[in-house]
Amino acid sequence: MSLHIEAKKGDIAESVLLPGDPLRAKWIAENYLENPKCYNNIRGMLGYTGNYKGKRVSVQGTGMGIPSILIYCTELIKEYGVKNLIRVGSAGSYQPDINLMDIILAMSASTNSAINQSVFPNSIFAPTANFDLLMKTTDYAKAKKIPFRAGNILTSDKFYEDDPDSFRTWADHGVLCVEMETAGLYSVAAKYGVKALAILTISDSLVTKEKITAEIRETKLAQMTELALNSF
Repeated sequence: MSLHIEAKKGDIAESVLLPGDPLRAKWIAENYLENPKCYNNIRGMLGYTGNYKGKRVSVQGTGMGIPSILIYCTELIKEYGVKNLIRVGSAGSYQPDINLMDIILAMSASTNSAINQSVFPNSIFAPTANFDLLMKTTDYAKAKKIPFRAGNILTSDKFYEDDPDSFRTWADHGVLCVEMETAGLYSVAAKYGVKALAILTISDSLVTKEKITAEIRETKLAQMTELALNSF
């Protein structure tokens, strides 16, 4: 048992899906895993372990933002021996040709967070996805004809920006979308030598101002979940 996860040693698989929303973790467990068992309910941050196509898999909610995902990933890696971490989350599109429900594979994650400055005080660390997980995901997506975009994303500390047009500089440099966790995930994975990838579904567009409903965010992101489960 760790500070924020009440599981016992052996309760959590080496491969873990990481939705931000704990209710999405519950939905994934109930709809995709065989014989799912809940191992965590501390702070309502649900975690489950079950089987998918004969492989043992866990799914753990992480909450919102870099500090929260760092807590859960650090404990999963150090206390429970997790080796493969795939974030399944939502993101806001920065590009006019990226639409609602499109799938994004985050090859790298730029960030406006200062989370790594204490570790690299005179340099800038580039949080990057694991190549093996990225290739397995792209190969599966191509085989199943699931469309996707792969590239650089932004991990932001701010959900509500004071300037609604502040995204345009990032967009002009080819950044695909924005979310709040991936740079932290890739950084902690690099620190401990484990594999990490973020697979994202576009839930809103900063270009068109369109957005999906909260219900869809929680329960209708099947393609992203399928990709993640077949990437381990």
